[in-house]
Amino acid sequence: MNRSSTADLVRSYRKIKPEIKKRLAEFKAVHRASDEKIFAELCFCILTANANALMCDKAIAELGKKDLLLRGKACQIRLDLRGRVRFHNKKADFLVLARKAFSRGGILSVKKHLNLRDVIATRDWLVDNIKGYGYKEASHFLRNIGLGGDIAILDRHILKNLQRYGVIKAIPASVGSRKVYTAIEERMRAFSKRIRIPMDSLDLLFWSLQTGFIFK
Repeated sequence: MNRSSTADLVRSYRKIKPEIKKRLAEFKAVHRASDEKIFAELCFCILTANANALMCDKAIAELGKKDLLLRGKACQIRLDLRGRVRFHNKKADFLVLARKAFSRGGILSVKKHLNLRDVIATRDWLVDNIKGYGYKEASHFLRNIGLGGDIAILDRHILKNLQRYGVIKAIPASVGSRKVYTAIEERMRAFSKRIRIPMDSLDLLFWSLQTGFIFK
């Protein structure tokens, strides 16, 4: 695979830097929002595994309107996710289990589990305790609430671009293990520093180059 020019990448970043900065500011605002808002983002990242992010975002919005995200049974959520999200049966179960993990006495509390001083430890906790979360999903969630400034979301778009720019030689069959994930993340971090594009900005830049728009 031919490597692309990092100079072209930097030029692309300069063109859309204001849009990227605006989006990152929106992510940071989520962390200051309610536990319910943060929980909705956590659920969105459960749904996005092997699924279309735009469809998942719409699905979360619908679940919120119907009050199913916070109070719905798994069977109700399944019906609403059907046709919108891949593996809707399993993911409906994951959403209910996540709600239980963050609820005590009927009160939802997500923020107290987020260690702002140690995002890596928080990510490890999420992977160990939230069904449906691997390192990619946990990183995605943390970035989407403004805590992912120095971590990588190693989805297929990112991995493809890391190979394209010579950061990795080949895309591994799986990045599920902590050892593989953090090794590639460290390579991306070094690349980020070398070209002077922050990690979270680089992620959105890669996504934009692959899809034509900036999302989350």
